[in-house]
Amino acid sequence: MEAEGLGWLLVPLHQLVSWVAAGAMVFGGVVPYIPQYRDIRRTQNADGFSTHVCLVLLVANILRILFWFGRHFESPLLWQSIVMILTMLLMLKLCTEVRVANELNIKRRSFAATDSKDEELKAPPRRPYLDFDPHHFWHWSSFADYVQCVLAFTGVAGYVTYLSIDSALFVETLGFLAVLTEAMLGVPQLYRNYRHRSTEGMSLKMVLMWTSGDTFKTAYFLLNGAPLQFSVCGLLQVMVDLAILGQAYAFAHHPQKPAPHAVHPTSAKAL
Repeated sequence: MEAEGLGWLLVPLHQLVSWVAAGAMVFGGVVPYIPQYRDIRRTQNADGFSTHVCLVLLVANILRILFWFGRHFESPLLWQSIVMILTMLLMLKLCTEVRVANELNIKRRSFAATDSKDEELKAPPRRPYLDFDPHHFWHWSSFADYVQCVLAFTGVAGYVTYLSIDSALFVETLGFLAVLTEAMLGVPQLYRNYRHRSTEGMSLKMVLMWTSGDTFKTAYFLLNGAPLQFSVCGLLQVMVDLAILGQAYAFAHHPQKPAPHAVHPTSAKAL
């Protein structure tokens, strides 16, 4: 009788734990960006955050959603991708608005040319369909340009997936590309920190949340038998997170000495 009573209690408890874990998977990935978002709004400075992080996560989660059509995985992972895409678009919108407001004299860059009468956009040479300078890729001056780029990538990737959905090799390769791209999430921030020899402007809370979230996510993948690609992705992400934390420690204890030469007043700020 006692065992039956405990069983009656454990079933709803197990269900509750499953719901909590699923909720953590769906929304836990966006939590690290809350302190970074608030810091950017408060300081009106987005220099410490690499928007290429948004690019990596947008590509990774779009590919993951397409992978789901070929090989269904757990619903929380699918919803996690949708929530993450919306979050990255919000981050891009804020960073673009802040950067444009702080760099009024910088030539405006766009993904797609428009018919605007703005003299900056009409500066020669003007391309008839695309103003797509590779040197300024993902450094555009309007949030709408980022949206156009994301929609274009989604359309092309979705069409290729539709044509190849019956190929098991294609589907598995798509899943591998999705998780490999996500595994490289912290690499843009890692490179930016290395290039500037500083982590100033980067939210340490964000990286700590990255690390704890990726550790939880990897354990979730392993315990729930997710596709192997997901587990490999999680392990790589944890390693990159630890490397960024190592940078924060190293640069805090060994700050870069200021350059002795004077900087020309009109020189552009390093990206």
